[in-house]
Amino acid sequence: MRRFTGAALSAFSLVALPFVSPAKAQYRGAEPGAFDHFVLSLSWSPSYCATEGSPRSVQCSRPYAFLLHGLWPQYEHGYPEFCPTNQPSRVPDSLARRYLDIIPSPGLIGHQWRKHGSCTGLTQEQYLQLSRRAMEAVAIPREFVLPSAPILISPREVEEKFIAANPGLRPQQIAVTCDRRYLREVRICLSKDLKFTDCEWVNRNSCRLDRALMPPVR
Repeated sequence: MRRFTGAALSAFSLVALPFVSPAKAQYRGAEPGAFDHFVLSLSWSPSYCATEGSPRSVQCSRPYAFLLHGLWPQYEHGYPEFCPTNQPSRVPDSLARRYLDIIPSPGLIGHQWRKHGSCTGLTQEQYLQLSRRAMEAVAIPREFVLPSAPILISPREVEEKFIAANPGLRPQQIAVTCDRRYLREVRICLSKDLKFTDCEWVNRNSCRLDRALMPPVR
């Protein structure tokens, strides 16, 4: 992997059939703040809308390209989830609304907080602020900003374009995932201070297709 945007949670679900997946190493209820680095997961929204999203959903009725799936605390091997916290489990609507431009679903915002944000040791607001900062720290290649035509591209080419757009990003710090023939996510590993960092374990999830389809933004 390398380095960084209501609707159903399944908007960002992944089916790991086309790529090799390592054994899951999830640590439920781990100590908050005790992790090694972050994974910034950027989801290609048109792939979801082309396969499973409702045209009436907020996500699929607007011209979204890369959206934020989440900012995930990660170990060198595996990751923590659903950690103990004194923060409420529900993210208030007033707070969630401020982040609908990058995660257009209050339900997904709440899920990301409970599963991943709770393991950061941050408050809800701090976690969402950091998530925005992480996304803004990654330049999206211009070809992927608002493409009006479908793109058939190799995962390696996608990685190379992100590397070219982000000085300092290296091949061992980024991974592309796919579902069937569709490109689904670009995942970039970041240190706790949001610098690009290596992540061999995450890289093992990379898409193994020769080419993946990126449907156009509509």
